[in-house]
Order: sequence, then structure tokens, then C-alpha cells
Amino acid sequence: MSYPISAGSVVSPAYSGTFIPQIWSKKMIEKFYATTVLAQISNTDYEGEIKAQGDLVKIRTVPDIAINDYAIGQDLVLQRPASDVVELLIDKGKSWSVICDHVVKTQSDLDLMNIWSTNASERMKIQIDRDVLAVLGPLVAAANRGATAGALSANVNLGVTGTPLALTKVNILDILVDMNEVLTQQNVPEQGRKFVLPFWAASLLKKSDLKDASMTGESASAMRNGRIGSVDGCEVFVSNLLPNVTDGAIANCSNIYAVHPNALTFASQIVRVDAPFPAQHTFGDIMRGLQVFGYKMIDSTAMASAYVYKG
Repeated sequence: MSYPISAGSVVSPAYSGTFIPQIWSKKMIEKFYATTVLAQISNTDYEGEIKAQGDLVKIRTVPDIAINDYAIGQDLVLQRPASDVVELLIDKGKSWSVICDHVVKTQSDLDLMNIWSTNASERMKIQIDRDVLAVLGPLVAAANRGATAGALSANVNLGVTGTPLALTKVNILDILVDMNEVLTQQNVPEQGRKFVLPFWAASLLKKSDLKDASMTGESASAMRNGRIGSVDGCEVFVSNLLPNVTDGAIANCSNIYAVHPNALTFASQIVRVDAPFPAQHTFGDIMRGLQVFGYKMIDSTAMASAYVYKG
């Protein structure tokens, strides 16, 4: 017996009992990359094909080209640039497995397997985002965080454990601009920079002077459907999955980030989706999936963090 399988919210027809996991998996991973914050702020252009948990993805880095003084008639000093290869280990995985009892399926007027598999893809995104966002803070370069941030100035206060910054609608723009300045002091490319904020910080941003569309660089006000737009040339993303902690008497402290995709490399692949198949010890059908992933900080100077709380 065949069941319709959905990719995202679109239900595809049954294929005369033939399930095509490769197509379904491809659509599922495309949906993952389209909706996850992590994939938006990291570099997902990896080399190689992930086939299983434990695989290595080899990433070529761009070498620095030497710039030399020149005088007429002198011989040139030739450089042979060599790309360092960074190995990204796909050492993490998430899985899901569900069973639909035949009695339940017969009595239901809904395609339960479709509904459950779509929900699984959304929950997978949430869990992977939460796992990676939880560990980013300590990976940021020391000069790009803390009370003396700034590789050149060392005078930008971005908050530190024990004394987080109180973020308000009055100062949030200043703090975001300071974070962007920290990236500039590290010579991080301006194009592609992004901010990642928790939902409450996004609300402060909407109440700030950002209400003036000229602050976003866009043609319409930022007060629309929860979409922030951009600040100081950086696109803004909002995530409910940034971890928060209690620091002394201050609750809900969180890191916010300014990041260029060169900082973090992320790779993920759905390596197996098993079509509904009969359960051995009961009357029902089982469907399950496995997604593997890995991440690595490639350039810690291309990410800045501020340690804040809602003031």
C-alpha cells in the first residue's frame, strides 16, 4: 500500500507503492536551509558529498596574497599561494522515528504520516539550530567580545560575565553599530555581515529609531510582519533559540552576534529516510529519518558577540 509523501507543505502523489527517498530527502534538506537561522549566518558551500555520520568534508581556505612595494626596473617577488585545507567532521546526528497503527490510520481522515514527517523536519531544524547556537559564544575571538573589545582600539564594551549590558530601545542601535565596528577593526568584508538577535531584542529594535525607514536602508518602514530588514549595512535575523542564562541577580542574559559567513562553516545532510514499512511486532507502519551535521569555526575574527539583557 502506498502513502502520499510531502516535501514541505506540498503533498506529492503516491507512486504505485514505490517510495523515492533521495528526492524526498533533497527537498527536505532544501527546506531546512531555507528556514534555519544557522544556515543563513554560516558558510554552507562545502566540498564533497556527505554520505554518513563520521564523514569528513574538506574545505579549501583562501590564502592571503602578499602585497609588495614596487620600483621601476626591479624584479618581482613571486608568491605561490597555497590553500590550507580545513577538515570538517560530520560527527553529530539527529533522528526521528514514528509508527502509525493500522487501526488509527483506518479511523483517521488525515494523512498522518505526511503530517508527522513534515513536523519532524521542522523539529529537526529547531534542535540543530539550538545545539549550535548554544556553543558559539566561547568560539568568538577574544578581541571581538568582552568589556575591551576591538582589535585596534580595545575600548568597545560589549558586556562580560557579571556585568552584561542592559539593552534598551534607546541604546540598541548604538550597540549594534559598535559590534559592526569590531568586525571592521578585524578587516572583515562588509558585504554579507549579519546580526542575530533574540525575539525580545528584535522588539526593542522595532521600537527604536529604526521606525524611520532611512535607518534600515530600505524603501519601507521596518515595522512590518516582524521582518527587521538591515542595520548599519547588516541584515538582521531573529531566533528564539539563542540560549539565555541567569547571571547573578540578572535573568535572561543572552549573547547577540554580528557575523560574516566566513566565520562559521556548517554542513548537514539527510542521509536516510525510510518509507513507511510494516512493524514487526504490531500492526502498523513505521517511518524514520536520519540527519547528520557538523560545524566548525573557520575564522573567529569574523564574528563578534555582545553579552546583554533586556534593560
